[in-house]
Amino acid sequence: MTKKAVIVGAGHAAAQLAPSLRKQGWEGEIIVVGDEPYLPYQRPPLSKEFMSGKKAEEEILIRSASVYAKQDIRVRTGQRVTAIDRRQKSLILNHGETLAYDKLALCTGARARKVSLPGSELAGVCYLRTLEDVKRIKQRVSTDSKVVIIGGGYIGLETAAALNNLVLSVTVLEMQDRVLVRVTAPEISEFYRRVHTEVGVAILTGVTVSKIEGSEDTGVSAVVCDNGDHHEADLVIIGVGVIPNTELAESCGLAVENGIVVDEYAGTDDIDVVAAGDCTNHPNDLLGFRVRLESVQNAVEQANTAAANICGSKKSYSAHPWFWSDQYDLKLQIAGYNLGYDQVVIRGDSKQGRSFVAWYLKQGKLLAADCINRPKEFMVTKQLLAKGLSVDVQKLADDDLDPKQLLVES
Repeated sequence: MTKKAVIVGAGHAAAQLAPSLRKQGWEGEIIVVGDEPYLPYQRPPLSKEFMSGKKAEEEILIRSASVYAKQDIRVRTGQRVTAIDRRQKSLILNHGETLAYDKLALCTGARARKVSLPGSELAGVCYLRTLEDVKRIKQRVSTDSKVVIIGGGYIGLETAAALNNLVLSVTVLEMQDRVLVRVTAPEISEFYRRVHTEVGVAILTGVTVSKIEGSEDTGVSAVVCDNGDHHEADLVIIGVGVIPNTELAESCGLAVENGIVVDEYAGTDDIDVVAAGDCTNHPNDLLGFRVRLESVQNAVEQANTAAANICGSKKSYSAHPWFWSDQYDLKLQIAGYNLGYDQVVIRGDSKQGRSFVAWYLKQGKLLAADCINRPKEFMVTKQLLAKGLSVDVQKLADDDLDPKQLLVES
């Protein structure tokens, strides 16, 4: 009897896992079930090229329909899994269908964190996580629009950059004392504040939103802060983080703790169920702790490991993460994970320039680097981390030194 592998979710992890199964020898059925009405698409361009109109919908698809068809992969869009019966090895879909599986992959991703502010349900209050979210935003954008963005993380700042030349005004409200406070050093936060301010984006930190004003007839009209500040708005975009989609896993008895708990092979505590992507909490020997990552790199590499597991091969996954962010002419490339850093070394001019590196260290050991328009340093950092090489702090700071010289161990 032909075996069946079912993948729940249709993001980056699912789009990688399905063809990886074929590549690694799975000869049975492969079915991808996604609740959005689209083939798997790239999420990073949503707040960048797709928002600004530089890329069309078909250009952000991860793979075309013909690729899935050629590999005999069935993608069922617009269908939602409502329950998992691990004993019967079956799924219940939202329209009542029962779908059996031999192997199951949970690639359920994450969703935008919602707020419960007064007025948050008004028309014109949007989140930014899905293609539909961005379409909804673009429908309300015009050259005379006033946009208020709640949240000064990467999504908020990328959205501000994409909208700045399309609308009348953009204001970013951040409750912490600086933008990007959870993920970067103060030098990076101040740099992005300067860059955005120079092109007319208003960034206000240390402010807490108390309510969103408007009416049911006309939608949102303003955002009010607890200090009394009143910001007119035709559109409000909320970007305050994401929540992993773990409800299905939890309801069927799988271990969940800030994500679906998996081992180094992307396996859960059910031998026939794997998981990959933003929804998972996995052990990382290189970092020395368990972590849940929200990155394309993690989704793709962990999906390959999950596919190998399904096909009977134990291929452990442990990698130094990397991320990126595009804003204006700036490409930020992040290598490593800076959790727990106690020292920041700057290479280049962060106060007036548009190209520099922030190296993060802990007790003299390199953890990560934020590289702004510095692709050479980004690649060198990835190699330093992969090889576990020690670094000379003075060399890190020397902008006249060829980055490759950093690979010569001190």
